[in-house]
Amino acid sequence: MDMTGWGMFRNCVVTATFAALVVAGCGGTRQTPPPSSAPSPPVHRCTAGTRSLAGSTTVAWAAAAQRPTTAFRTPGGTAIERFGVVNINKAAMVFGVLGERVDARCRVSWLRVALPIRPNGATGWVRAANVVRTPVRTRITVDLSERRVRLYRDGRLVLTAPAAIGSSATPTPLGRYYVNQRLIPSDPNGPYGPGAVGISAFSPVLTGWAQGGPIAIHGTNEPWSIGRAVSNGCIRIPNAALRKLFPLAVSGTPVLIRR
Repeated sequence: MDMTGWGMFRNCVVTATFAALVVAGCGGTRQTPPPSSAPSPPVHRCTAGTRSLAGSTTVAWAAAAQRPTTAFRTPGGTAIERFGVVNINKAAMVFGVLGERVDARCRVSWLRVALPIRPNGATGWVRAANVVRTPVRTRITVDLSERRVRLYRDGRLVLTAPAAIGSSATPTPLGRYYVNQRLIPSDPNGPYGPGAVGISAFSPVLTGWAQGGPIAIHGTNEPWSIGRAVSNGCIRIPNAALRKLFPLAVSGTPVLIRR
């Protein structure tokens, strides 16, 4: 029951100018002042269309939609999908920023982003004017072989927890994703525990499930399952650990799921 019943969730979220000439005190003779030793201000130049990566190993960027936004395969090219300001669960629509495109004045005009849609790992381009970027200093790794979740902040490990992962029939998908929503169940004693950190991944096999079979890191009412490969693809961690992870895993947090 990892990914069904998502409808039970509610949305948690002087210039100083100088004369060119001075008049001398004797005879009113004009003199030219010595050249200034002050350095000239830097001139920023860009090549239109330059693409540069956004973020670093410790800082990522999230882009929150401020108006209905279309994702394109290339800047201004074929449309992939249109997104609202909030998603189906009434959570803010957020994208993980992967790169940017600038104009000749170094202004960011387009952002390359990770999309919360199938297929897993889908990317596209959105207009920078339609979103607001914010820095994200956290990241999450899910090690399936170790069955363990780790959360880092500013590059430092701040939380680690054992996890239940997907079974062989309903595996947890590998790849790079991001936190796209945080949801609080109506029943904290239910199958999702006190909360769910939704990520931009979907079950590779349960395509007919509610909302396409989204994947989340959540709590559980089956603590015996922790450390086992028994879920429908979601990552379960102890409820106590989920309560610590939930406020730290802000929207846009990169999530790496590896073997």
